Amino acid sequence: MTDQEPSQEGPKVEVRVTADGSATLFVPALNEHYHSQHGARQESAHVFIRHGLMPLLEAAAVASRPVRILEIGLGTGLNALLTLEASQATGARVEYDGLETFPLLPAVVAGLQPEWDQRGTPLRKLFAELHAAPWGPPVALLPGFVLRKLHQPLQEANLPAHYYDLIYFDAFAPEKQPELWTEAVFAQLHYAAAPGAVLVSYCAQGQFRRHLRAAGWMTERLPGPPGKREMTRAVKGVTERGSD
Repeated sequence: MTDQEPSQEGPKVEVRVTADGSATLFVPALNEHYHSQHGARQESAHVFIRHGLMPLLEAAAVASRPVRILEIGLGTGLNALLTLEASQATGARVEYDGLETFPLLPAVVAGLQPEWDQRGTPLRKLFAELHAAPWGPPVALLPGFVLRKLHQPLQEANLPAHYYDLIYFDAFAPEKQPELWTEAVFAQLHYAAAPGAVLVSYCAQGQFRRHLRAAGWMTERLPGPPGKREMTRAVKGVTERGSD
C-alpha cells in the first residue's frame, strides 16, 4: 500500500460544538458536519465502538493477534482515539489504518485541541500525537496500538486481501460523497476484509444496504445513536444475499 505526505488542501471547515458537548467540524461548501449534531462522541461510541469494536474485543478468535481496523474517513481522529481507549481498557492489541483524502490543517487541529485538553492526560497528548504523526509509516501511539495514516482516496488504495477484521465506514453522507457509496467500493472493502469481518456505519439508507449485499456483505439494521433511528452493521460471510 503506497502513500504520500498531504499535498492538497481540503474544504474549509469550522469547529462546532454538538449536543453532548463534544466538538465536530462543519463544512460550509457541503453544508455537512463530520459527526451528528446530537452528539459527536456519543454517535461514534454507539456506532463504531459498541456495535463494531466491542464484540470483536470480546471474541476469543482475535485474542492471539491484533485486531486490524480500517477507517474510511480518519477526520478528527475521534473514532481512532475512542478505539484506543477501549482497546487499552481490555488489553487488546490494535493495528489501525485510517484513510483520509483531506487531512486537517494545523489551525483546525488547534481548534479541536481544547476539548481533548479537558479530557486530561494521556488523551490530550495522544490527540496531538495522532495529528502530528507522519503519513504512511506505522506509529505506535501507545504499546499495543499502532496507527497508520493513509493519505489517498479509497478508490486508489491498494488494500491487502482478506486482512481487516473491522471497517469503520465513516464517509460523508451518500448525497455528499456519492462516489464512496457504490457497489464497487463495497466490493473493494469486501476483498480487503477477513472472513467474518464486520463493517459498521451510521448510515441506514436502503440503497447503501443493497449495494453492500450485492458486494457480498450480509447486512442488519440496528438501533441508531441519539437523533437517528437506525444504523447499519454488515458481516463478511457467504456471498448470497444477506438478510435485512
